[in-house]
Amino acid sequence: MPGTSGPLPGGPGVPDPLPAPVEEAVEEAVEQAVGERVEQAVDGRLDDVAAQASGAAAQASAEADRAEVAEHGAEQARAGAVAAGEAAVEAAEVVAPDDPLLDTAVRKIEAQATPEQPFGKPGRPMSSRSPFRTAFTASLGVATAYGLVQALVGVRSVLTLLLVAAFLAIGLDPVVQALEGRGVPRGRAVGVVLLVVLGVFAGIGFAVIPPVVSQGSDFVTAVPQYLDDLRGNDRVAALDARFHVLDRAQAYVTRPESLGTQAVGGVVGVGKVVFGAFFSTLTVLILTLYFLSSLPTIKANAYRLVPRSRRSRVGLLTDEILSRVGGYVGGALAIAAAAGFSTFVLLELLGVQYPVALSVVVVVTDLVPLIGATIGASIIVLVAFFTSATAGVVCAVFYLVYQQVENYVLYPRVMRRSVDVSPAATVVAVLIGGSLLGVLGALLAIPIAAAVQLVLQEVVGPRQDNA
Repeated sequence: MPGTSGPLPGGPGVPDPLPAPVEEAVEEAVEQAVGERVEQAVDGRLDDVAAQASGAAAQASAEADRAEVAEHGAEQARAGAVAAGEAAVEAAEVVAPDDPLLDTAVRKIEAQATPEQPFGKPGRPMSSRSPFRTAFTASLGVATAYGLVQALVGVRSVLTLLLVAAFLAIGLDPVVQALEGRGVPRGRAVGVVLLVVLGVFAGIGFAVIPPVVSQGSDFVTAVPQYLDDLRGNDRVAALDARFHVLDRAQAYVTRPESLGTQAVGGVVGVGKVVFGAFFSTLTVLILTLYFLSSLPTIKANAYRLVPRSRRSRVGLLTDEILSRVGGYVGGALAIAAAAGFSTFVLLELLGVQYPVALSVVVVVTDLVPLIGATIGASIIVLVAFFTSATAGVVCAVFYLVYQQVENYVLYPRVMRRSVDVSPAATVVAVLIGGSLLGVLGALLAIPIAAAVQLVLQEVVGPRQDNA
């Protein structure tokens, strides 16, 4: 209608929209302007970074040049120092005839001492093939071995007592095990065995010592009469006329009360012998008690030294060896007791004096393998001849027969159950053991030979068969 006017498009205060072509042109202009600003900012930043990197590279190059110059200078300085040192040494050799290394400065130069190594560079190690090193090592080994041998020689008496005690403990262990099998605790079983052993020795002492002392005194008193009887023999008298053996023996036994003293070197010698025997016996008894009571513990600790894979087999072999040693001790005592009892009966029947003392001699000597029985028989036959020729002949025939029975019947039957050692090995072992340790070595020879034989059969032989 005329005169009426309506509101503007877009409302009051709102601008009218731009035409589409104009709006597109404006947007393009804005985007172009923003892109140019961003590109200018990025280019500027890249230029700054490139400039900084170039400066850093130039600085690093300068530093490297300076380091190279410094290293070159250090090498030149080192070379100059070495040359100066050599020149100083040459100058010192020219100036003074003494050793230039006596000068501290020269020594530092020669040793190439530095602040890090103030005493110079270490030299080359000594070669392992150096004759000096080889000779020194060998000499040290020889000296150590010699010292050990001397130490063993110095304590040989103690080692002998230990060996005897161990031997007795092993020999008595089967009896202790038999008591343990009947429910007796080991400590109580050891006490019972030791009390029995002490009782046996005490009984033998009370039964033997008084007759031995009295009969020994009678024997010493009768020696001069025996010598007079020997003078009645024409052959003995002829030998005495040439060598005066009976006269010397007669002069020696004129005072029988001093025979024992003279035999051991006086009263002090007698005291030493008695005290030494008592101390040795007491020591062996105490050690036997300890060894016998702790024998299972000793064996267990010894087995732990063996590798676990071989421990069971080694334990079985060791138990067998100890069993053989115990059997040998029991068998030897049984054979010696049989020899002593037969000797006592024989001497009583023949009316030979001193039967108890002579039977004890036979028991002691018969413990020594091979030669012990012969030694005891020789003593008995000699004493029997002093009584009468008939008694001497009977004793000689008896021991000739008895030794054959002992050697070929009793000894093999008894020892076959315990040690099972061949006769040749027995003879060789006894000879070697007797040469090394005397009577003790002869006693230990057979069980040691049995142990060696068992090891050869069960260890060495199978390994050689499988090799």
